[in-house]
Amino acid sequence: MTARGLSVSAHGLVHIYRLEGNDVVALTSVDLEVPAGQLVGLLGPSGSGKSTLITLLAGVQRPSAGRLRVGEHDLAAMEEPELDRLRAIEVGAVLQGAARNLLSYASPAQNVAFAQKAARRLGAWELPRPVEVLDLLSLADCAHHRLAELTPGQLQRLAVAVGMATLPGLLLADEPTSQLDHRYRDEVLQAINSINRSVGTTVITVTHDPEVAARMPRTITIRDGRIGAEGHGGEDFAVLGRDGSLQLPPDIREQIAPGTLLRVQLNPDGTVLLDPRGPDTAGRPPGARP
Repeated sequence: MTARGLSVSAHGLVHIYRLEGNDVVALTSVDLEVPAGQLVGLLGPSGSGKSTLITLLAGVQRPSAGRLRVGEHDLAAMEEPELDRLRAIEVGAVLQGAARNLLSYASPAQNVAFAQKAARRLGAWELPRPVEVLDLLSLADCAHHRLAELTPGQLQRLAVAVGMATLPGLLLADEPTSQLDHRYRDEVLQAINSINRSVGTTVITVTHDPEVAARMPRTITIRDGRIGAEGHGGEDFAVLGRDGSLQLPPDIREQIAPGTLLRVQLNPDGTVLLDPRGPDTAGRPPGARP
């Protein structure tokens, strides 16, 4: 199977929604680049904006401002029929909880076939046979079983297979291992890694599990609607936004009170020093004249 990965690019991405008559800013000036074929873990506390970003990438919601591209598609400018085709063929999604992705009365092969119906209706006829998709997730031998006969790990892998039904260029998975023990969790992670390598699909998966995050080649942490950090090779890095904003790691933020003045100093060796300088007893910044 040839590589089909789609890149993801966001610049100044903003999303605002209405809640009880008030505007709520879910994402603020998000800048993000994910090359085609990359496997990324999306981290962050509840309410940080992870789910909003996933729904924007899936074309379910539109950004309030900024640019968002999946492959060659400008999601902010696409009409509804174009978004329907994107969701049916090019972007796959796996909802949290295997059961939410599956027809309980249908076999694994029938579930995958059902997930392909919209793509076929839109003219995508050259799709893999359901058993070929199941084989990517090591499920071909139970293609015609009842779902009640499958283990929790197999059910979650089947949910991923449904998301991969059309071999999309981008797969979005929301907590695909959250309800599994370590054995079944590892089965699902291995399957996701396998489709990423063999098909070339770009994969962005939301997780709260630090052990899962540690096994991702790249992680992106969202805090308060912004990209707060990136992880590479097990090490976390703060991210400087295009607007000059910088989110400090939570453990440092706990040590420095909000409103603290920070002196920013660029050292000759290229390192940057942040020196907390609180106001003096008169309420004036350090060095200010009375």
